[in-house]
Amino acid sequence: VQLQESGGGSVQSGGSLRLSCALSKPHYSSYCMGWLRQAPGKEREGIASIDFDARTKYRDSVRDRFTISQDNAKKSLYLQMNNLKSEDTAMYYCATLGPYSGDGCSFARQPHLLGRGTQVTVSS
Repeated sequence: VQLQESGGGSVQSGGSLRLSCALSKPHYSSYCMGWLRQAPGKEREGIASIDFDARTKYRDSVRDRFTISQDNAKKSLYLQMNNLKSEDTAMYYCATLGPYSGDGCSFARQPHLLGRGTQVTVSS
């Protein structure tokens, strides 16, 4: 599977962006998908995950502002980001997170595959 992100850009604080990730083929029904980000000078962190049954998990810092979704028929993963803050400025990556298991598709997993990323810049 290859992943290609799009939809990043520059926005003012409080604004919204919708990131998309195109998959070269549908992922296996047991696989988890997610979004990660890396801000300048910081470690990469997982922020959201989704399983094939559309159950989702979020990092506290983005919960209630970001929404992860998928369209397996269209081979796409999405991240709707609302009420953006300056601290959301980062490179955003979509990722495969491996098969569903006991942690319920945790967003904190090490990614198996990553896209090249799309830059999000939020100005205050």
